[in-house]
Amino acid sequence: MQIVTTIAGSDSGGGAGIQADLKTFQELKVFGTSVITALTAQNTLGVSGVMPIEASFVEQQLQALLEDFPISAMKTGMLFSSAIIQTIAQVMVYTKVPLIVDPVMIAKGGESLLQQDAIDAIINLLLPVATIVTPNIPEAETLTGKEINTLADIKEVAKLLLQTGVQCVIIKGGHLADKNFAIDYIFFKDGHSFSMQTPRIASKNTHGTGCTFSAAITAFLGSGLPIKEAIIEAKKFIQLAITYDLALGNGHGPTNHFAYQNYKESCEVIIHES
Repeated sequence: MQIVTTIAGSDSGGGAGIQADLKTFQELKVFGTSVITALTAQNTLGVSGVMPIEASFVEQQLQALLEDFPISAMKTGMLFSSAIIQTIAQVMVYTKVPLIVDPVMIAKGGESLLQQDAIDAIINLLLPVATIVTPNIPEAETLTGKEINTLADIKEVAKLLLQTGVQCVIIKGGHLADKNFAIDYIFFKDGHSFSMQTPRIASKNTHGTGCTFSAAITAFLGSGLPIKEAIIEAKKFIQLAITYDLALGNGHGPTNHFAYQNYKESCEVIIHES
């Protein structure tokens, strides 16, 4: 049994954050552990409150796990503050555990989930010790200060992010203008790159997609898959989770974490090497 960890905020609505990560881990047959960085009062309509955890207690949670479990992969989600990010980065320097960074900044309803001064901490402290970073288009623009409109822009932003020291950059294409396909672009430090294409699904029920995708990468990587295969399987996981959505709540509903085990044989991801 492989053991993986999520370091993120709690979503009381269950569609994102710690809850989404643990559901994903369970579905992919890895044992999930957690470090909670903040509590949120939220549902499918939005976030009505955030209560951060003290950085010292975030560290205490993380150290407790590392002292007892042979963790095979870790991921971060909402980290809230520069103090928390600094704390996590300082611990990760001394571990050899693969780290997937989902740079959560804004909730689906538009609420800010990351303090402005924490962005520099992600760039300067966390990405240098990370294996993979998974920004969507707005997050990649915020991290680099570069506007993304073309594939050339995506390549330039990925190059800037790779210069931080992270080994792999995944620019998620859900915010791109293509009405037919959702295309993600993946870039490695060694110069290799490829893209993943799936049909775009017309659904408002996409709450927690970023959390779920990065959690799936964490689970597959922690299970022993090479990075490229882990990313492709995670794409299948989130594609099916959106396709067979649950339509819960009155706003942006959660994705379906159960779908992959039932429909994975039917999901095709088109890979373009570059």
